[in-house]
Amino acid sequence: MLIDGRRRAVIAAVVTVVVLGVGAAVWAVATRPPEKTARTARAVATVAVTRADLSTGRSLKGTLGYGAPRTLKAGREGVVTWLPAAGDVVEPGETLYRVDDDRIPLFVGSPPLYRTLSAPNTVGRDVAMVVSNLKALGYHVGRQPKAGSYVPEPSPSPEPSETTDEPTADLWVRVREGDGVLTDAVIRAIEAWQHDLGLTEDGTLAVGDVVVLPGAVRVDAVSAQPGDPTGGDLMQVTRTTKVVTATAPPEDADAFAEGTTATLHLPSGTDTTGKVTAVATTIPTDDTTGDQPPQLSITLALDDPAAAGRLDAGDVDVEFAGEKRPGVLVVPVTALLALREGGYALQREDGSLIAVTTGLFSDGMVEVEGAGVAEGLKVVTTS
Repeated sequence: MLIDGRRRAVIAAVVTVVVLGVGAAVWAVATRPPEKTARTARAVATVAVTRADLSTGRSLKGTLGYGAPRTLKAGREGVVTWLPAAGDVVEPGETLYRVDDDRIPLFVGSPPLYRTLSAPNTVGRDVAMVVSNLKALGYHVGRQPKAGSYVPEPSPSPEPSETTDEPTADLWVRVREGDGVLTDAVIRAIEAWQHDLGLTEDGTLAVGDVVVLPGAVRVDAVSAQPGDPTGGDLMQVTRTTKVVTATAPPEDADAFAEGTTATLHLPSGTDTTGKVTAVATTIPTDDTTGDQPPQLSITLALDDPAAAGRLDAGDVDVEFAGEKRPGVLVVPVTALLALREGGYALQREDGSLIAVTTGLFSDGMVEVEGAGVAEGLKVVTTS
């Protein structure tokens, strides 16, 4: 009986504890602040429609100079016997350097000499380049066969068959558009030119006898010296006219198309204008951090070269005007909502949409207009 009494006492105590525990739990749940459910509306970022001036204009930092230098090597073996000085300007037809005391003059155009020109009736664009330069220097080159005509092959070949109505490909060469022909008159012109330069008068032009470049050059720096064997760098040359070079992010490429005009604020305080002549993507290299992100290299030619005066180098502020839209309604680009059916909309705080027409985009902002769009209107944005 004593054991049963103790058992009943223990059971009663346990029941009491359980009841008290449940009561405490119920009280805690009843008094705990209600938790936010997933259905509770989350706060959204909003922005007000504002009125502002938009412009696609760009301001860049540039430098005045003669453009990127080009490294020249000799085109034939020998010993360098003469070189120009840094700062010298070499015009077409003038001597650029000497090898074995032979003058190596500058020709302009393209392509460079890539083969020996000696056999009569040799046809090609390289021949046309030689003809053009000799003619510009005052030598008589005679008349050139027209494009579409045929000339005999340079190498000896049998006479064409009397029954052949048209010239066959293995006996005759067709002159294409842009080709030149090494006629007897051109060979005589080469001999006369060689005579005037004190060269061997054999009517032959070999690779390395001339340097072919786009135009006159300015010697930027000399790398070799008389007595050096050819094979290494001889010099670096640039264009002869001053240009401004600036850099910009690649994503802005559309703003700097060739022919685009910019205002140039020169180091002397003079303002002038220039036009974009070349745009290239480059990867700058830093000695400490290695390759940097790609960037645009923009070259601008001065509309008035005399505006630079005697300045050969210096910092230039470059201003591209671009398109301007004064006093228009704008929102951040991140507020635009692309519609499934096409076009864009703005979203009010209550979730309703307003269809809009977009205008100019600039620096992360966009011009908008549409029914219900007004200055001060709060719209949802992603950031």
